[in-house]
Amino acid sequence: MLHPSRPSRPPHPARRRRLPVLVPSAAAVLAVLTGCAAPVSDAPVADEPTAETHGEIAGAEELAEPAVGLTSIDPAGRVSHLDLLDESTVDLGTVRVPAAVHTDGRYLFAADATGVSIVDSGVWTWDHVDHFHYYRARPALLGDVAGEGVATVATSNSSTTGGTGLYFPTSGEAVLLDTEALSTGELVESFRLERTPGAGLVVPVGSFAAVASGDEVTVHTASGDEVAVQTADGAEAGEGVACVAPQGAITTRVGAVIGCEDGALLLHVEEERPMVERIPYPDGVDAPRATAFANREGRPRVAALAGTSAIWMLDTRDRTWTLLPAPEPLVQVTAVDDADANVLGLTPDGRVLVIDGENGAARAASLPLVGASLTAGDAVTLVADQQRAYLSGPAEQRLWEIDFADAARVAREFAPERVPAFVAQTGR
Repeated sequence: MLHPSRPSRPPHPARRRRLPVLVPSAAAVLAVLTGCAAPVSDAPVADEPTAETHGEIAGAEELAEPAVGLTSIDPAGRVSHLDLLDESTVDLGTVRVPAAVHTDGRYLFAADATGVSIVDSGVWTWDHVDHFHYYRARPALLGDVAGEGVATVATSNSSTTGGTGLYFPTSGEAVLLDTEALSTGELVESFRLERTPGAGLVVPVGSFAAVASGDEVTVHTASGDEVAVQTADGAEAGEGVACVAPQGAITTRVGAVIGCEDGALLLHVEEERPMVERIPYPDGVDAPRATAFANREGRPRVAALAGTSAIWMLDTRDRTWTLLPAPEPLVQVTAVDDADANVLGLTPDGRVLVIDGENGAARAASLPLVGASLTAGDAVTLVADQQRAYLSGPAEQRLWEIDFADAARVAREFAPERVPAFVAQTGR
């Protein structure tokens, strides 16, 4: 049953805050680069790049390899960036003391009960489907977005186009930020809509955004106007799509995922029209629902915990769920989605498991690294890219680089000067 949303108030005018000194002063431009092949993909791609958009902005340096780093925020809100190539650390300034931090691989969104502070790490990768472009610019603290309640943040896989969604649960305000404006040092609210206070999501989908509140999902243009979506069978839904208790969102190479009580919604754009498909849980399978998704950024397969003893795998290309038995209790899980179908899990005693994503068997395990009795709510970060995984230990004041392809070997250990209370991998 759909719950009616409160009427939208007119979108706020764009709010622009220009950076004083920390970003290049040149205006943003999109470079037309030659020698790039046309994108090749076997499925629709969210925010699919073109030959005219490579994520470059004026003043940024294009690199031969990604400038991968770990950007962290300590308990006092102080921001540091560890360069994983030369192992140097720089201080970026101070933001609000966060209750939660989200990232898209370039920006960090630090949220507390009164708003969100935004950090630009200055490093990013542009996914051109069949190849990548890597950039580095000056890092910056971009400012704050006000709101009531710790915001839920949802991003796309592009840090220079599209939007970034913020949902403030206490006020029920749904905000879409202009990500292209962020890349030039400006905070611009594309829309701010009023919804019923409570849990919700604003999920970017190409040039649109899906707003989930109550038990429905509506799709809006960047100006905040509601638009009809087309379902997989060709039907048109103009008054919202049912999604009971929406929770959890992630953007994959295929489209944006929103978790619902009975499965997930997959949203993508075809021929400039928003499309929605429902991916229900398998019939006859009794397991806790997925409420948080994680994967190697941009890949089509994602992982989520099903309680502590099983793993949900969602393949957005095949539109299928698979429930895997966990080899032992887990508090975090993420899908590498590589040739070996690796899934990484974190145990309550702080070990990183390498798990077979086809059958759930344990392939390798690290020694205990963090904590003694971790839970799913602890501020410990486990993130993976194609070659390595990174684990943060706030209590231990350590960061670890783990070679999951080599029996979960600890490749490097870092001892930062500040407590890494919240950590994001950036530049990838």
